[in-house]
Amino acid sequence: MTAAQTAFIFLVAGEPSGDALGGALIGALRQRLGNRLRIAGVGGERMRDQGLESLVPLEDLAIMGVAEVLPRAPIIFRRVRETVAEIRALRPDAVVTIDSSGFSWRIAQRLRRRGDTVPLIHYVAPMVWAWRAGRARRIARWYDHLMTLLPFEPPYFERVGLSCRYVGHPVLESGADRGDGRRFRDAFGIADEELLITGLPGSRAGEVRRLLPLFGAALHHLQGAIGPFRIVVPTVDTVAAKVSAAVGGWPGTPIVVQRPDEKHDAFAASRAALAASGSVALELALAGLPMVVGYRLNPLTEALLDRVLRVRQVNLVNLLLGRPLVSELLGPNCTPQRLAAALVSLIRDERVRALHRQGYDEAVRCLAGDGVSPSLRAADQVLELVASRRCGGSVPTARRSVE
Repeated sequence: MTAAQTAFIFLVAGEPSGDALGGALIGALRQRLGNRLRIAGVGGERMRDQGLESLVPLEDLAIMGVAEVLPRAPIIFRRVRETVAEIRALRPDAVVTIDSSGFSWRIAQRLRRRGDTVPLIHYVAPMVWAWRAGRARRIARWYDHLMTLLPFEPPYFERVGLSCRYVGHPVLESGADRGDGRRFRDAFGIADEELLITGLPGSRAGEVRRLLPLFGAALHHLQGAIGPFRIVVPTVDTVAAKVSAAVGGWPGTPIVVQRPDEKHDAFAASRAALAASGSVALELALAGLPMVVGYRLNPLTEALLDRVLRVRQVNLVNLLLGRPLVSELLGPNCTPQRLAAALVSLIRDERVRALHRQGYDEAVRCLAGDGVSPSLRAADQVLELVASRRCGGSVPTARRSVE
């Protein structure tokens, strides 16, 4: 795009992890365009920090699992209708939907069914390599372009004709590797000899409701096995009240933090982490903090996933490595006793800790690019598509490597 041109981008994030990506993307777009960028859309606190006034509250949308979504379907469909109507009224240069396919794809589908030709870009590929390969063809019918976070994803979509580019994972620019453990301990009065553990029970209301009791019980088992410790619980705005209320009964005099810099300082000060499954695993890997991953869904959702999943590992570190390094205790295996036992090994066994750190370094190297930040690369993709449409051209051709 030329220096004189402006861009109006409508962004949609339906959950906190997408909100973090959206906030970084808006920041990168501003870096390219300055005050010539106009934005609107749906997001949370990180996108709000970048100037977005969300059309709908994020907590209405941050739901995962078939059984979990069904009771909230009426409000989700209403939010879809409202978002589609706003896009059609505002006429942006492009729409960028971020992850959260249950919400995002309904918006894309309705726009296309109404004959709307606004450029549609999806950010974060659906896990077609793990389950439901037919989703690649579905997304190809609606979207003009897909931006992926993982290097092995583009071929799954290129083979069905969707323009696709690996832009890299924004975890590399998160600052998770620059935490200050001393600053955290000084700020919260934690002595050098005190063992500190990070607990990460998720960012969606449903997952924290299920995981908080399990994690709390696991920490009670852990206390019986290794003695006293302190616990820090990073959280996000959408579930902060629920988390703060629930951890009051946990051992370790819990410290609840919300700011990303506090979270990263906590990582640097901690000896191990107990985390929900999700993108936070890559933050922990970048920080070099040994982790145990646990996750539970509604039993009906778990039964459905067990029938369709094509992989046995879901943790992003394990997927990048192609081997099971991080302990994943999922579904019925996610019990307080097993979570505690896995943590004991990470806390006490230096050989296990060293193997984890070596594996984390290897996983992070898989994501390393060419020195351009992933968010800037994603912003350039969005602006390239906008410029191409303005010139009457087609979408960018699919490419398999980071350029």
